[in-house]
Amino acid sequence: MRKLCYVSLVLLMSLVAASAFAQATRTWVSGVGDDVNPCSRTAPCKTFAGAISKTASGGIIDALDPGGFGAVTITKPMTLEGNGTLASILSSGVNGIIVNITSGTNRDVVLRNILIDGSGVSLGTNGVNFIAGDSLLVEDCYITRYSTTGILFSPNSAARLTVRRTSISHCAIGVKSVGISAGFANTSIDDSSVSENTTGIQGDDRSKTTVRNSYADGNTADGILVTSSTGASLMVDSSTAANNGTGIRSNGGNSTGFVSNCTITGNGTGVSETGAGQLCSYTNNRQEFNGVPGTFNCTGTPH
Repeated sequence: MRKLCYVSLVLLMSLVAASAFAQATRTWVSGVGDDVNPCSRTAPCKTFAGAISKTASGGIIDALDPGGFGAVTITKPMTLEGNGTLASILSSGVNGIIVNITSGTNRDVVLRNILIDGSGVSLGTNGVNFIAGDSLLVEDCYITRYSTTGILFSPNSAARLTVRRTSISHCAIGVKSVGISAGFANTSIDDSSVSENTTGIQGDDRSKTTVRNSYADGNTADGILVTSSTGASLMVDSSTAANNGTGIRSNGGNSTGFVSNCTITGNGTGVSETGAGQLCSYTNNRQEFNGVPGTFNCTGTPH
């Protein structure tokens, strides 16, 4: 009996240790890793999806070396980062990253230094699809070739998206924000580039979008668009809208945009108000070399 108890105790301790090890605060992936590994630095996993289950809530998954680490669904607070190496996700025909954290507090996700690429036989659908959570930070990333959006920010409750130093190209829409009745989708885009998409940046129903120090260039439809029937606002400051179909447009009677310190150049139409949408020039905007300059409906202070 004493021997049986000892064996049981050893087995229990092993299971507890394995469980604790399986939920490490920091885990690792490698191009030559294996998902049967514990995702430690010396025994890394192969994919982000393989590392998720072995990473504690609020933990970090780091890339050790260059590799394609696969599409992933994030269901708990987490950071994915490829600092110092080429970390990529290739997601032909599917979403690159889905964020869907339905419970808990501090439901925050960070994506840093990752290439998210939808290239393949068929383009990926969304580079990043945010469904539920409190916040998403996309920093120093490159997102390209998605048939729907580079980043679709469509939270089921009030949430915030921050995009910094990120390039998004060759998508139907670069960044699209849309909220629901439970709260607004709050989006901030800073020091980023959206180029050669159909539409660069789109703020939709129940969205509040701020664009600073950024470029919307070579988008075939709108560089920056706010469009809504239920209410949406846009602020664009110290940014450039160049060589788009329309530089900056407001569409819909409940859509308002405020523009300041911007260069709007080389577009088919510089600025445009459609469907009773409103664009206000706050201060110091420059328009030149547009096929049709367009006019701002008002001037004054955003409110």
